[in-house]
Amino acid sequence: MGMDIKQIQDLIKFVSKSGVNEVSIEEQDFKITIKTNQEPTYVTASVPAAAAPIAAPQVAQAAAPAPVASPAAQATNADANLITIKSPMIGTFYRSAGPGKPSFINVGDDINTGSVLCIVEAMKLFNEIESEVSGKIVKILVEDAQPVEFDQPLFLVEPK
Repeated sequence: MGMDIKQIQDLIKFVSKSGVNEVSIEEQDFKITIKTNQEPTYVTASVPAAAAPIAAPQVAQAAAPAPVASPAAQATNADANLITIKSPMIGTFYRSAGPGKPSFINVGDDINTGSVLCIVEAMKLFNEIESEVSGKIVKILVEDAQPVEFDQPLFLVEPK
C-alpha cells in the first residue's frame, strides 16, 4: 500500500513550503524520507521517550481549548493597522533556541523580512519561523513552551 508518484510530489511540495527539515513515512512495504537543505535548530526539551508515539495527539488535544485566539482576534480588530503572524503548523512554541538562551525577539523589537521569530517543534523537528513582514513587535500572544495550533496567532506586528 505504497504512495503513488502524485502523493509523493504533493508531500515534497508540502515539506518545502512548511519549513519542516525532515519527514519520514514508513509502512509495512514502503518507506520514504524527505529532507531539506535547511540547517536545523535544536531545542532541548524534557519529553519521556515512551511518550513519543502519542505526543502529537496530546499536543492537538491540549492546544484545542487554547484561549489565545480570541484576544488576538480582538486586538487585530481594535488595531486594524497591526499584522498578525500565525503559526504555520501544530506544535510547541519556543521563544529561544534553548533553555538559558536569549529570546529571538521581544516586544518592541524591530524585525525584518526573514528575521527568526520563534521555533515551533512538531514531531521532534525544530522549525524556525521567520517573519514575512518588516515592522515592530507589539505583542507576543503565546507563552514559551505552549502548544499551538495551525493558523493560531503568535505575534502582533506594527508594519514599517
